[in-house]
Amino acid sequence: MTRANVKPSLRHEKLCLAPVVGVDEAGRGPLAGPVVAAAVILPAKGVPRGIDDSKKLSAAERTRLHDRLRDCATVGIGIVEADEIDTLNIFWATMKAMTLAVEALIRDGGCTPGHVLVDGNRLPRWDHPATAIVSGDAISLSIAAASIIAKHTRDTIMIAHAESHPHYGWHSNKGYGSRTHLDALRQYGPSPLHRRSFAPVAQAWLDF
Repeated sequence: MTRANVKPSLRHEKLCLAPVVGVDEAGRGPLAGPVVAAAVILPAKGVPRGIDDSKKLSAAERTRLHDRLRDCATVGIGIVEADEIDTLNIFWATMKAMTLAVEALIRDGGCTPGHVLVDGNRLPRWDHPATAIVSGDAISLSIAAASIIAKHTRDTIMIAHAESHPHYGWHSNKGYGSRTHLDALRQYGPSPLHRRSFAPVAQAWLDF
């Protein structure tokens, strides 16, 4: 079976002590905006159909599933803004966003994780029992759900920022380095929401 045909399941979750938390992030690569992580505990019953790696879903599908998951699952969100990304670097900012997401889930959902499944090959520095799963958003249902929440949340943030920073085309590129975004960056210089530690932004700042 090819990876494109693989669907997320609860196989990994069933090997762990409940409640199992899936964690994923969105926004490591963009030149502007925050990195956003989500932590999700799926319900025992009534899990929405169609959950998959957020990159395989359309924006409309992500929105539908985001809304369904917010109604039925326990969710925590962690956000680290661009200025802190520049201070920490993107790797540690991502680890912090994941930590904040799990802390929010515990605080707001009243749930102590039995085990945390994290997309990727590295874990934050925390005391929770946890497993890192490479391509976890493609094979773990909890991580896939977290990928949808994180991606939709970040996209919504960037679309809102596009209203006050219209030059960069964030309503469509969400802060990634598209041609429109790079051209605007050279013409108008970086905004306060740009990650100045990222090379194209640093160069545009020097040129501007």
